[in-house]
Amino acid sequence: MRTAWRPVWWRTVLRKHAAATLHGRSRWIAHLALLATLAASGCREQEAAFARIPGADVERGRAIIATAGCGACHVVPGVRGARGLVGPPLTSFGARAYIAGRVPNEPDALVSWLMDPQSIDSLTAMPAVGLDRAEARDVAAYLFSLGTTRRGPPALLPRSWLDAL
Repeated sequence: MRTAWRPVWWRTVLRKHAAATLHGRSRWIAHLALLATLAASGCREQEAAFARIPGADVERGRAIIATAGCGACHVVPGVRGARGLVGPPLTSFGARAYIAGRVPNEPDALVSWLMDPQSIDSLTAMPAVGLDRAEARDVAAYLFSLGTTRRGPPALLPRSWLDAL
């Protein structure tokens, strides 16, 4: 659209507005890029932390899942016959933000959940299957091996930052 019919001062206003808008957009893009970089670096740190549970054995965890009967209620990838439909499928468990929609998906919380789910959520249908701490750690290691790329708000800020607030 031609602006020749507008007064000269109006063209100046339009130029300043365009420059300010462009500056605002570029600042917004820079902030978005910074946020994405911080989020990605936080995800890598969390991915490494969640992928390893010291002293736990992933293969032993898979065997415990098979013998404890978890597959009666859950679909568990890598465990033969684990095709239950009562509980949620445990595919990509390591990528989930929460356990049962209640607590952050972190190793200690998962071990506690596996040992006694009713202590965390009294209304849960998941029974306590009698795992001791070592078995629960092995099962947790296996579950975290099922997809370790975390997404969502818990991955944006490290847990230590949230505890400091």
